[in-house]
Amino acid sequence: MNNILCLNAGSSSLKFADFSLPEETRLAQGAVENIGPEARIWIRNAQNQITEDRQARLMDAHDCIEAVFSALGKSDLPRPLAAGHRIVHGGPSHTAPQSINAELVGELKQLIPLAPLHLPGQIEIIEAIFQHYPSLPQAACFDTAFHSAMPEVSRRFPLPRNLWEQGVRHYGFHGLSYEYVLSALGQEGRGRVIIAHLGNGASMAAVRDGKPVDTSMGMSPTGGFLMSTRSGDLDPGILLYLLRAGHSIDELEKMLNRQSGLLGVSALSSDMKTLLEKRNTEPFAAEAVEMFCLGVRKFIGAYAAELGGLDTLVFTGGIGEHAAPVRAEICQGLEFLGIEIDPARNQQHSPVISTPGSRCIVRVIATDEDLMIARHTWNVMRPGN
Repeated sequence: MNNILCLNAGSSSLKFADFSLPEETRLAQGAVENIGPEARIWIRNAQNQITEDRQARLMDAHDCIEAVFSALGKSDLPRPLAAGHRIVHGGPSHTAPQSINAELVGELKQLIPLAPLHLPGQIEIIEAIFQHYPSLPQAACFDTAFHSAMPEVSRRFPLPRNLWEQGVRHYGFHGLSYEYVLSALGQEGRGRVIIAHLGNGASMAAVRDGKPVDTSMGMSPTGGFLMSTRSGDLDPGILLYLLRAGHSIDELEKMLNRQSGLLGVSALSSDMKTLLEKRNTEPFAAEAVEMFCLGVRKFIGAYAAELGGLDTLVFTGGIGEHAAPVRAEICQGLEFLGIEIDPARNQQHSPVISTPGSRCIVRVIATDEDLMIARHTWNVMRPGN
């Protein structure tokens, strides 16, 4: 069986999925959560049945990889043909999926300053597989690769030109998600399309004729509109003010990435579902939801102007796929773009939530970044590539 193990490492978790290629059949999926002395590992098979769910002492990448391969074996799955990794940042040079070797690992380590919250853990997982399963091929699938085809005018910041050569530019993220959504759209993706990936991390991409035009996240995943705990775009003067007030770089990083966004504004929760439940009684929760929807709406308007109109709007990601009130509120006031939402369809999370007469089709598409990793890894590993 030609099965590909897809790995998505976070700061305290490791998500994984196993696919059979080229059929693209999902054989299993699972996660290691809360990595440390009281970690949890679980795995579901192709029938969505839990085959393992236990607490374990999994302290590092080596423990996690051994636990994942053990869980796959207990689920009667063969050893993978290859492992594919979501790599959050490819820097200016890595703009397509590629095989992983020692040279690439060294280059990824040089990129850690561009993504200090994500890359270290992802590199540790790669190195753990090299140590425990040295003959297993591995592939890197870069979340920034999709956006590398954006026009330079969209990738540049209004800063001195020499900073471009130092890697200071718009990279964009959630590229694997955008690739999947475009593949699901088919020919519809050839028009003027805006894709809103709304989850704990949230971003947006403007696409024309299947090619990226602009994206909300910038040099890091902190940019764009406000997210669960990330601030999104800020007046640079705020950072200068906070530095002069005595805040350290580490304090600012924690504030911008872990204490801001929905959590910071609501002073209650980073979870959109919780805020929607509380917004009728908690004014800060209501304000956080309103700011989120306003931020997304403003980017849609800006990108529609950049595209010269809008044919299709897609909601994806955890919030985009499941939060009907948020979708409805985002689209309020966008009637001038030809967007008309059908309340019943929206409440039912239908694939199309716009009215039959809407000039702009509004869709809800469940993203599948794991499948994109599997596809890319399969293509990288095929003979002749």
